[in-house]
Amino acid sequence: MPNENDLPMMAEVPVERLGEPEMEQPKEWRPSNAEALREYEIRIKFLNRGCIVSVGCKDIAFEDYTNAMAAINAYVANPWEEQQKWRKILD
Repeated sequence: MPNENDLPMMAEVPVERLGEPEMEQPKEWRPSNAEALREYEIRIKFLNRGCIVSVGCKDIAFEDYTNAMAAINAYVANPWEEQQKWRKILD
């Protein structure tokens, strides 16, 4: 049986072993999908060939309606991620 001198002193026990939770990194704030969708007006102008999709003050030309609708559907499904993607492309 160990004697009292063989046990570690309380000051020698690492903080993690005392059961204190580690600090988590704060998560980046991001708006909800509804908030992100309300941020910019979306307009579609159909042309003889293709269309122009305007999001806020940015205009994006699409040669094919199918590609434009796919991009709009992706934006509606995940507006925050799509905003970040398009900002990199357009800025």
